[in-house]
Amino acid sequence: MIKNNIKLNSLRYNSLKKQKFKRYNSIGREEIKSANIVLRSGILSDFLASPGHKFCGGKFVKKFEEKLKKFYKVKHAIVVNSWTSGLVCAVGALDISPGDEIIVSPWTMCATATSILHWNAIPVFADIDPKTFCIDPKKVKEKITSRTKAIIAVDIFGQSADIDSLKKITKNKNIKIITDSAQSPYSFYKRKITGTLSDVGGYSLNYHKHINTGEGGIVVTNNANLAQRIRLIRNHAEASMKSNNKKVLSNMIGYNFRLGEIESAIGIEQIKKLKKLVRIRQKIANKIINGLKVLNGLILPKIRDNCTHSFYVLPLVLDLKILNKNRKKIFNELVNAGVPGLSEGYINLHMLPLFQNKIAYGKDGFPWTISNLKISYKKGICPIAEDLHENTFLSLELCLFDFKDYQVDLIIKAFHKVWRNLKVL
Repeated sequence: MIKNNIKLNSLRYNSLKKQKFKRYNSIGREEIKSANIVLRSGILSDFLASPGHKFCGGKFVKKFEEKLKKFYKVKHAIVVNSWTSGLVCAVGALDISPGDEIIVSPWTMCATATSILHWNAIPVFADIDPKTFCIDPKKVKEKITSRTKAIIAVDIFGQSADIDSLKKITKNKNIKIITDSAQSPYSFYKRKITGTLSDVGGYSLNYHKHINTGEGGIVVTNNANLAQRIRLIRNHAEASMKSNNKKVLSNMIGYNFRLGEIESAIGIEQIKKLKKLVRIRQKIANKIINGLKVLNGLILPKIRDNCTHSFYVLPLVLDLKILNKNRKKIFNELVNAGVPGLSEGYINLHMLPLFQNKIAYGKDGFPWTISNLKISYKKGICPIAEDLHENTFLSLELCLFDFKDYQVDLIIKAFHKVWRNLKVL
């Protein structure tokens, strides 16, 4: 009987294609218990879009925000119904006017750029660093004009953008920095948590992030004025401002970006688990990196000194000169070997139809354009991002599954087998 069990286990461990990978799930009994408390109370939301104590939501929203302030060591944490909403709030809080320019990475989820359009401002794309995939400060510097009002730095895949270099570039220029840390909720940049070093930062609570509330987002800032503007935009600003408010608050069009009590109750329990969940992801990624570092032609992630990576995904780059094969061939071989969660390329936002077909050349006829704009979204403006996307970039999406230790071993073995078959070991 023991021998039969050993044989069955051996078959299981040696067949990656037969593996049933369990979907990543950070929700447990604690979240179920907290959600049920809210359900039994009957108060699923406690916001009112008018001045008063309910303008900032119910007790679970407020408790969640207090927990987040302590966790991220910031003065203000504001929860919203998605990080997309958080980005719209963050951009709007900066008092952006039509025709203002905001520099942004082409390698990010589309909401990072479209949040700029919400306020009739102009996205200006700056190329990325080929080693970290974050926005390149040198390219940012080249894009700054008299109309530049902000930079959105994306902490892509789990690692922080070079925030110190960006701050040097913007010093004495009255240019604000927003950090989109949706994929990096507990990464460190020189002993400080990503997202907390800029004027406004934030994180996603979407279901496939490190922690989640189904949908949701967190905005953090140490600026009281920006925090108040974000709260106004979150909750129908135009209806919530007091009539005797003497301070000019332009562009205060508000939305219903409010997070519910159930999601907040879940979030309170999730934030307690974040450190542990990030450490688990780091352990998996580091094991894969150590197992693949001997493979010729495979470039593994570079992490900046004094920084950490939370590995939302594991980014990989192929050196096609060494491999002498195109990416499609290698990708197909890895997929056929059973490697899960593998993707080709990433995103080039400036190549989306939205920019190519409607606003690619700064033409008149759109409410946020002005006649002397010379903004171009033609192919070629971000050559590094474009080449990576089209030719050499692969990603292993660690966010999708709860990987077992032996499954990680099988993934490493699959890579080695493919490299042997391609004769590039």
